[in-house]
Amino acid sequence: MAQKPKVAFYWCASCGGCEEAVVDLAEKVLDVVAAVDICFWPVALDFKRKDVEAMADGGILAAFINGAIRTTEQEEMVHLLRRKSAVVIAFGACSHMGGIPGLANLFDRAGIFEEVYRGTPSTVNPEFVTPQQTHKDNGHTVHLPGFYDTVKSLDQVIDVDYYLPGCAPTPKLIAEAVMALLSGNVPPKGAVLAPDRALCDECPRKDSKPEKLLLAEFKRPHQLLMDEEKCLLAQGVLCLGPATRGGCEALCVKGNMPCTGCFGPTSRVKDVGGKYLSAIASIVDSKDDVEIEKILQTIPDPVGTFYRYSLPVSLLRRKRMGVT
Repeated sequence: MAQKPKVAFYWCASCGGCEEAVVDLAEKVLDVVAAVDICFWPVALDFKRKDVEAMADGGILAAFINGAIRTTEQEEMVHLLRRKSAVVIAFGACSHMGGIPGLANLFDRAGIFEEVYRGTPSTVNPEFVTPQQTHKDNGHTVHLPGFYDTVKSLDQVIDVDYYLPGCAPTPKLIAEAVMALLSGNVPPKGAVLAPDRALCDECPRKDSKPEKLLLAEFKRPHQLLMDEEKCLLAQGVLCLGPATRGGCEALCVKGNMPCTGCFGPTSRVKDVGGKYLSAIASIVDSKDDVEIEKILQTIPDPVGTFYRYSLPVSLLRRKRMGVT
């Protein structure tokens, strides 16, 4: 009997939602399991690093790697999976663009350790003990992963063949990606495995969006009772659908919540945060500098809003401090 193609899943710096998305395939997961051999999935099955090391180079058909790269262990594992895999897929927003963990690039490692291990109200750590890569005690040595100063997207560390966007990718896109790999009917290397059009094109509320939209205030979802039929942006809610790639089936909008941009940009956009800023600037209803400033102040966290998922791959760069 011919062996089934091998598929691996690995989790770096992320929340675990991408792993849940695989489980959310529901009965379709049976089709996937019937077609492939899941040879590495440490979050769900008892596999060890040595199992991957024992595999032939290129012996894995595809490795789906989710999460940004935050530690030395994660970097070591993705290099290993790259060597063992014919295809590597950046699985989800964090591996695709750095994701929410990438917002840590607003700070440096020293500042993060200061806040987490001494600065929080519930922390009692007068000696300021922080994680060390090597610890010796009673003749034994323990090695821990190193914590990098900078969070990186997957393709800033290894070569990536395809990108499966989303926080998390939808079960439909996951199933389509696996079946495309099995059939060999895949797009050119570097492609994002989702439609190359803006989310507004598939939004069920698109017909209610005014042709000329101008706003004198931006509102957060908790500040109003949102109309479930009307364009959210037309209601003053900051929805990033006009500049975000579609393919998510508009799930957030269908749940009466605005798009936050997790599918990233279309192929025509270089810096998605800059694109969001440009789109928002074009609908501010004022030509007075003071009034414009007042309107923009209704967006409480511009970096967290416009670069929520993409800061590590953006044109913005912070000053490097310490180890990169």
